[in-house]
Amino acid sequence: MRGKFITLEGGEGAGKTTLIEGLKGALERDGLTVVRTREPGGTPNAEAIRELLLSGDVERWSPISEALLFYAARVDHVERVIRPAIERGDWVLCDRFADSTRAYQGAAGGTDRARLDTLHKFALDDFEPDLTLIVDIDPNVGLERTWARGEKETRFEAKGSVFHDRLRQAFLDIAAAEPMRCAVIDGGAPAEAVLDAALGVISNRLGTP
Repeated sequence: MRGKFITLEGGEGAGKTTLIEGLKGALERDGLTVVRTREPGGTPNAEAIRELLLSGDVERWSPISEALLFYAARVDHVERVIRPAIERGDWVLCDRFADSTRAYQGAAGGTDRARLDTLHKFALDDFEPDLTLIVDIDPNVGLERTWARGEKETRFEAKGSVFHDRLRQAFLDIAAAEPMRCAVIDGGAPAEAVLDAALGVISNRLGTP
């Protein structure tokens, strides 16, 4: 039996890491084998590209250059980790996927959506998640969370408030355009409530054993 591919999307500090940990534990308690991964990353090659994308000056790469790097990492990730896991019946939870490219490099970065759709088709054909959970939060609250962690600021976190406002709207627009695949979760709620909401969506949309 084919497994399922679930992606988590949202702006900086939305709480995706906490949510994905909770989902993995809950699904494993239901008897599923769960693979947790992330983008950019998930394989040695993709992790090397991650360092190129997240470090350095804010303007180090143009949006289209970023998109090409993301897809180089994404193809390796799908070929080596995601697709094999799904084919053996595992459920894959991935922190970010193609919707992040559509939001960050597309709507917020200014790259034409049609160019990104062509790139996705060329790189991965029709491969898309079974379900995408978009964790929505006020960008100012999300960025405050990232700063509170005391971690080194990434290139994307360092972009201005206008960028992050466009980013939030981009994810909401993606959800509105694809309601059968996407569901919006309130990332400003307490962590337990966010997890319960996400599990409810998964049960309704995909079912669990």
